[in-house]
Amino acid sequence: MSKGYKPTSKKQSYDDTYNGIEDIAIKKILFGRDDSNSDKIRKMKKVLYDVIQNELTERQREFIEFYFYDGMNTIEIAQKCSISPQAVSAVLIRAKRRMYKVMKYYLL
Repeated sequence: MSKGYKPTSKKQSYDDTYNGIEDIAIKKILFGRDDSNSDKIRKMKKVLYDVIQNELTERQREFIEFYFYDGMNTIEIAQKCSISPQAVSAVLIRAKRRMYKVMKYYLL
């Protein structure tokens, strides 16, 4: 049996509602549609993809892909990786902040 994260009760007590400015900005770039600025959107998506591939650790990249592309929440990622939701949240927050910081540098 795995030593990973196991909830102690049936009800999940962990709050998975982080939606800081980094989260909103990343989702807007990845999934937003703005035909009037399609070149700008394409550029931002390319920069964001490059940031994900080149500026994040392997673990951060994996969790970002689970979170944004696979639509998993922190609890689901934690169960998949056998770690606590708090550990997943910490990795995601660091990754999103890094992504936002680098994107801001390239696009401003």
